[in-house]
Amino acid sequence: MPTSENGSPPPVYREIAEELREQIRSGRYADGDRLPGENVIMERHGVARATARQALSVLINEGLAVAVRGSGVYVRLFRPIRRHGARRLSRELWGNGRAIWQTDTDGEDRGYEVDRLRVEEGTARDHVARVLGLTEGEGVLLRSRRYLVDGRPVQTALSHLPLALVGDEPRFRDGDTGPGGIYARLAERGLAPARFTEEIRGRMPTPEETEALGLAPGTPVLEVARTALTADHRPVEFNEITMDGSAYVLQYDFEA
Repeated sequence: MPTSENGSPPPVYREIAEELREQIRSGRYADGDRLPGENVIMERHGVARATARQALSVLINEGLAVAVRGSGVYVRLFRPIRRHGARRLSRELWGNGRAIWQTDTDGEDRGYEVDRLRVEEGTARDHVARVLGLTEGEGVLLRSRRYLVDGRPVQTALSHLPLALVGDEPRFRDGDTGPGGIYARLAERGLAPARFTEEIRGRMPTPEETEALGLAPGTPVLEVARTALTADHRPVEFNEITMDGSAYVLQYDFEA
């Protein structure tokens, strides 16, 4: 029997959670299956309702299960998306007409889709203006969208592009920006990104982010702030990305 750090047996609810966790890993409960409810756990293990509820909460907080109000708790298995930091943004990729998302799902039979796409003009917020080197009140083109993999929302993104750079080019405003996306379109205007910077931090989501990504209680998000710069260090795009923290593995390769 496993023990806690002080050598005593773990709480009963953790033992129950571990049993259910092993049954999920063994395949007894598959993705989408309903787990035993509180009443079943109470009868099977001779515990109080609060203990049964705590056991299920452990799995929910680990991202292995999700509670559906009025229905029960269901297994939520999802193969993490491996996000290759530098490789996905290489010019070799978007310069040849591929979407940077193809790197994340390369070699896997996992389709992705974009929804909730919205394109509009606006005024850069203070921190966006500072990053893009804009003056107060200068306009930006805002492209917001949500990404889904296997039908599950995993990421939202909000790109800011200086209006002075994109001009009236309609493809920046289209739902489909064409082969290679906006980076290829910037390159066509002599503004090819040559360098990217990313800052990443983990935090708990806002209510709006929880709804947009369908997050289970206790699931954190990864906030990515990415700036695209030309060879002469001119910022051409600032992208604010919010990712489901349970859906990603971030991979970065470095030379020693």
